[in-house]
Amino acid sequence: MTRPEITDSLSNSLEKYLDPHNDPRIYWAKEVTFDYASATPIRVDYMKFKPVNNTVSGIEKGDFYCYEVKSSIEDFRSKNGHNFIGDYNYYVMQEDVFEAVKSIIPYNVGVLVPGKYGLQVVKKPHRKDRDRSVSEMLMMMWRSSRREVVKARKEAALKGGEG
Repeated sequence: MTRPEITDSLSNSLEKYLDPHNDPRIYWAKEVTFDYASATPIRVDYMKFKPVNNTVSGIEKGDFYCYEVKSSIEDFRSKNGHNFIGDYNYYVMQEDVFEAVKSIIPYNVGVLVPGKYGLQVVKKPHRKDRDRSVSEMLMMMWRSSRREVVKARKEAALKGGEG
């Protein structure tokens, strides 16, 4: 497989892992950008939010999970895509990449690799207190997920206009 094909495969596996039943009560977004108007914007490949419950305090106490997809050793070693700003953070990579880089993965970062039945945890993450507020994190996730809705509507309109 080519590197873009590996990235697509890992991304599709992660989306199934995050929300296996297409449940609207699972809150996640891809390509979540922070500090976009600054000189140093960052983009998290995937983010998930898990509230304690749907009360105000349950939302405030919720956890954010960040996932960075790494398709190769070179991709892992690049400066891009190590944006771990969540409470729990993961790399998503092929098992051979994990084996090659496992000694340099930070203590608090977990790792998911493809297995027989989907992604499996081969390194458990450890909680890291995030520096950003719940409201900022949710706003950036919402903005990114909204972008995907608008994109899907545009694609559907183009398909409808062709017939």
